[in-house]
Amino acid sequence: MTTLHFTLESREGHTPVAFDVADFVIAGWAGRNKEAMEHHIRELEALGVARPAATPTYYRVAAARLTTAARIEDAGTDGSGEVEALLIAADGKLHVGVGSDHTDRKVEAYGVTVSKQVCDKPVATTVWPFEEVADHWDDLILRSYAVIDGERVLYQEGPISGLLAPKDLIAGWATDGRLPDGTAMFGGTMPAIGAVRPATRFEGELEDPVLQRKIGFGYDVKTLPVAG
Repeated sequence: MTTLHFTLESREGHTPVAFDVADFVIAGWAGRNKEAMEHHIRELEALGVARPAATPTYYRVAAARLTTAARIEDAGTDGSGEVEALLIAADGKLHVGVGSDHTDRKVEAYGVTVSKQVCDKPVATTVWPFEEVADHWDDLILRSYAVIDGERVLYQEGPISGLLAPKDLIAGWATDGRLPDGTAMFGGTMPAIGAVRPATRFEGELEDPVLQRKIGFGYDVKTLPVAG
């Protein structure tokens, strides 16, 4: 179990909260838009990653991999980020945030499940009540930037409507259709603009154009030497 500290931003104001996360699940291949998902599958196939046997696929990851740190450390230069919506269930309520499924692409070619466990998963320090965005979920926008060769570039951008809705993601994981308290779930990503590639810094955001607010985060990547 790991404890994450957030600011809960709601219509009523800002409240500090702490959530204990016992189970962390990453929903992979979670595209609602089959054409976009096929594009993402193909770009990972180009890196040697096998096609999934089923979609979506739910990967269990150690909760301790979740972090709000502003820097992570990678062994080698094969890691890269992916912006994803974050769902967290606590105290009988569902909350929404944003994070990065940072993944070692070299290890991913060996085994996706193993690759999910290798890297830390940075998340923003702000969450929203799900009930405040439920009625306009498809209007939300995911976006990421990467610093590559010293240049900050737009890396991913698109409406969250291209991904499975929370109720469908949760229904595929929990038989009663409710995310259990103490569970965090990443909700899938979208293709990179250009190609999947490593960066020295990754930034992500979840924008709500209806309520005119954003959740953002960013982290630097320190490369550790590969000794053998």
